[in-house]
Amino acid sequence: MTTANAMQVQAFHTTDVTEQVRATPGWQQQYRQMSPGHFNGELRSLGLDGVQVYEERLNTRVEQFFRAPPGSLTFCFDRSDDSLYLLNEHSRNIWITPENYQEVAVVFDQAFLAQQGLHPSRLDGLYMMPLGSRQNALFGSWLSATLRQLAEAGCPHQGQALAPQLLEDCLFILDNACQRLQGAALGRRDEARAIMRSVSEWAADCPEETLNLVELADVAGVSLRQLQQAFRAFTGMPPAQWLRLRRLNGARRDLLRDSGVTVAEVAMRWSFWHLGRFSESYRQLFKEFPSETLKRVRVGMA
Repeated sequence: MTTANAMQVQAFHTTDVTEQVRATPGWQQQYRQMSPGHFNGELRSLGLDGVQVYEERLNTRVEQFFRAPPGSLTFCFDRSDDSLYLLNEHSRNIWITPENYQEVAVVFDQAFLAQQGLHPSRLDGLYMMPLGSRQNALFGSWLSATLRQLAEAGCPHQGQALAPQLLEDCLFILDNACQRLQGAALGRRDEARAIMRSVSEWAADCPEETLNLVELADVAGVSLRQLQQAFRAFTGMPPAQWLRLRRLNGARRDLLRDSGVTVAEVAMRWSFWHLGRFSESYRQLFKEFPSETLKRVRVGMA
């Protein structure tokens, strides 16, 4: 469901991760559900002149592959741990959200940044790094409340005046966060981020390919231990669990796309040699057996 007003504030309520992706234009994204339950998502967005504001909520853990819009500078405020992540058009990463995840983000386009005299290249070294600041939680709460108030009030003049204020506030918070950075921790984070970048590029380029842990470590060019440490830092789960959930999501996509296959054929396609184990794992994640998914698809196409 979508609602909109004169301020172009839109609200989306979604029941599938693919709907959540479609509700966020301009981003290259792939979502996969990674924890049990029926998915429910929300997205609010506000379009200003050269600035886009988002608030996103997800009830299940979701694996996200993403790349920010071309020419943009994005400030993402993770409200689960009150961290700030800075993204530019080259930011491309994989991570897994916690359950009941909330995020607010402000995206400044290239023309707006040029008008303000800000060049994203000046911020090299800060992209995709968790930045802590006492102002993160306060700003995230304020922006969430402001987005909802504008959606109800519909005040064009107030909204247009908001754009330069948002940039000023974001840069102030970034400046405070930079003063808290520590060298040794940054070095370890950079190493883990490089590993995850290699994995995310492989996953984006080869969405249907299956690997074992040793092969995945070879893709990243690291030892198995380094791979495990990087995954726990960025996804909160071991790589073996990530690989299994990735295969389950691929199987679900095949069932939803192709009603002519059987459950056994899909299980074999994704290297689940034990059909009963595949069906039970699938049910635990999506709250229905794969045969029920396939039956529902066939009924819908009839």
